[in-house]
Amino acid sequence: MNADLICQSDLQDRDYLWLNMKDLPYFRALLRAVEARFYKDLEIPGPVLDIGCGDGHFATIAFDHKLDVGLDPWWGPLHEAGSRDAYRLLLQAQGSRIPLPGAYFGSAISNSVLEHIPDIDPVLVEIGRVLKAGAPFYFCVPNQNFLDSLSIGRALDRLRIHSLADAYRGFFNRIARHQHCDTPETWQSRLDKAGFELEKWWHYYPPAAMQVSEWGHYLGLPSLISYKLTKHWILAPTSWNLGITYNLIRHHYIEEPRCDDGVCTFYIARRKG
Repeated sequence: MNADLICQSDLQDRDYLWLNMKDLPYFRALLRAVEARFYKDLEIPGPVLDIGCGDGHFATIAFDHKLDVGLDPWWGPLHEAGSRDAYRLLLQAQGSRIPLPGAYFGSAISNSVLEHIPDIDPVLVEIGRVLKAGAPFYFCVPNQNFLDSLSIGRALDRLRIHSLADAYRGFFNRIARHQHCDTPETWQSRLDKAGFELEKWWHYYPPAAMQVSEWGHYLGLPSLISYKLTKHWILAPTSWNLGITYNLIRHHYIEEPRCDDGVCTFYIARRKG
């Protein structure tokens, strides 16, 4: 496997929003485009491990090289990742049981995955085991602002229907399959116990962008039907079909996504020596 540093310099002018919108519903495309921009400025020493690689779509957009290993517990997405040729090796395994030797990887990433894992602590310990001393671990997750930023919940709170507002937040959290929407302090404690030092974090994706994503879950129903029937979210990935939506949401992509009230958090941690 290639142990060279992945150079992201070729991605400086890439339009991540358009590249994602051609394949994904717009609400997913917007968030993934914002996140992809973060990686282009990071040093990512190889070999690289992608925890929860899914179908490999994010890796093909965010990186201009194959990543070394993609790991996911589900065969279906891994099969799709194989067709995308985004990784040198794909492994079907739980994040808490990575079938590779210790201190093997030069870095690890996990993009919007850890929030879905109920028992997260063993996964963090296992990631630490397979990383070399001093290796970076980059990941992003929704945070404590996520549920309070939902527009329908806010509207119900303004009407003082708080029980229904809480029920809606619980419903949305279930369809998003979130197990954790935690503070940086909570993640710092987890990382410390797993042998990591938390170097840096920032909130991103402001409530206005979150609400675009929220309503996209409902307005994107035709895309879901398309995917169930054809295995393609977008049937016509052309400017005439997607151009209006692209222009309506683009400002959320090009504006600075880092903000104190952002609903997601990007973390840079490092394996302790």
